[in-house]
Amino acid sequence: MARYAYQGKRVYNTEQPYMLGRLKLRIPFVHYPFEIPDAVQGAILCVVPMGITAAMTDVLGIPFEIAIAMVILNNFMYLLHTHFGDPAVAGWITPGIPLYVAFLTTFEPGLARIHAMIALQMTVGVIFLLLGVTGTADRFVKAVPTSMKAGILLGAGIASLIGEFRAGGRVMTFPVSIMFGLFVSFFMLFSSSTQELRKRYSFFRYVAQYGIAIPFFISYVLGIVIGEIKKPVIAWSLTGMPLRDMVASLSVFSVGFPAFSYFMAALPLAIAAYIIAFGDTLVAASLLKAADEKRQDEKIVWEPNRNHVITSIRNLVESFFFCYLPLAGPQWAGGQALVVNRYMNATPEEEETYFGGATSIFWGMSIALLLGPMVTFFRPGLAIGLSLTLLLQGYLCGYLAMSMVENNLQRGIATVMGAVIATQGAAWGLGVGLGLYLLLEHPWIKGDQDVKK
Repeated sequence: MARYAYQGKRVYNTEQPYMLGRLKLRIPFVHYPFEIPDAVQGAILCVVPMGITAAMTDVLGIPFEIAIAMVILNNFMYLLHTHFGDPAVAGWITPGIPLYVAFLTTFEPGLARIHAMIALQMTVGVIFLLLGVTGTADRFVKAVPTSMKAGILLGAGIASLIGEFRAGGRVMTFPVSIMFGLFVSFFMLFSSSTQELRKRYSFFRYVAQYGIAIPFFISYVLGIVIGEIKKPVIAWSLTGMPLRDMVASLSVFSVGFPAFSYFMAALPLAIAAYIIAFGDTLVAASLLKAADEKRQDEKIVWEPNRNHVITSIRNLVESFFFCYLPLAGPQWAGGQALVVNRYMNATPEEEETYFGGATSIFWGMSIALLLGPMVTFFRPGLAIGLSLTLLLQGYLCGYLAMSMVENNLQRGIATVMGAVIATQGAAWGLGVGLGLYLLLEHPWIKGDQDVKK
C-alpha cells in the first residue's frame, strides 16, 4: 500500500516530484511521507531550540512564556526550506551567539536592546536577500579559495568546542551527563564499527536510525539519577502562546522602527554573522553531496541562492514581528548530519525520499514544543541537548575542513585562519585568511608550478 500519492512515481536518479514549477512546493503525504524515526528524533531534540530561551530571557528581558513561543514559531518556519525545494535542515547562526550577546549588552536593557536586535536581524536578512536574488551567493561559494573555505569551517568548529569545554562551560557544569552522551552519540554516528554492527544486528540498526536522540535521552536520565540535573516538574497542558504579548514586546509595529544609528552599529556584526553562516552553507553542500553520491536513486539538488532567499525571508519576518537572538541561519549542522546519516544508510524501501526525513524531523520537533508535558519534562536538560548539538557541529566542521584541503600550504592557511576566527572573531579571521592566501598561495607569477602535496 502506497504511503503517499507520489509513491514509486519518481524516475530513477531524478528529483522527488513537486508542484508550482520553480517554487518546487512539496506537500506532506502528497510529495513525501511522514518518517516516524526522524519525527521521534526531532521530538526528543526539542530540547535543543529550547536551550536559547535562557539567553533570550536574560538579554532581551522577556519572560520564558514569550521566549518559548518565539522558539515554536521559529521552528515552524524551518519548514519553509524543505517545502520549497531547499534540502537544508535549517537552524540558527549558532557559533555567533556569544558575539550577538556581547553586542546587545553594550546597550541599555529594555527598548534599546530590542531595537539593536531588530536592526541586527534585519540587516542579516537584507544581506542574505541581496546575495541570493542577485545570484552572488552561488558565485561567491565557488570563488572562495579552498584554503579559506576550510579555514571558515575549522574556525566554526573550534569555536563550538572551545565554548563547550571552557571553564564554566556546559561540559564542565554537567561533565558526566554530557561526556556520556557525547561518546555514545559519536559512536552511533561516526564509528568505523557502526556500519558492521548495522549489518549484523537489526536491533542496533533500529536504534542507530534515531541518531543522538536516544543517547541524549539516556544521558538526561543519567544526569537526574546522579544529581547533575534537577528532576522535572511536569505541566499537563498545551504550551502557552502569548502572541499578543510577544508582538507588543518585540515587534516594530509596537516598539517602533530602530533609528539609523542602530543599523550602523549592527552592520559589522551582521557581516560577521554572514561569514559564519557561509561556513554552514559549506557544511550543507558537503553533506548533501555525500548523500547524493551514496543514494543514486534520488537526485538531491542544492542551490545556495534558493537557500539564501528563504533564509532572508525568515530573518526579515522575524525582525518585524519577534526579533530572534540566535538569528535565522541556512543550516543546522547537527540536524543535517542526523537526517543525512539515516538517509544514506537506508534503502529506498526504508526511506524513499530525502525530503521525508528532512521535513519530519521538524514536524516532530515543532509539535513536541506545543505539548506542555514535553517542554516541562525536558526543560531541566536544556544544557545537555544544546551542548551535544554544538559538539557535533564542531566535529563535523573539523573533519569536513580537513577533507577539503589538498596540500600542506592549504592546511597551514586553514589552521591559522580557523584559530583566528575562533579566538578573535569572523572579521579578523577572514582578513588574516585572505592575506595569507594572497601572500602564499595565489599564483602571482605566470609559470608557477602547483604547490607540492
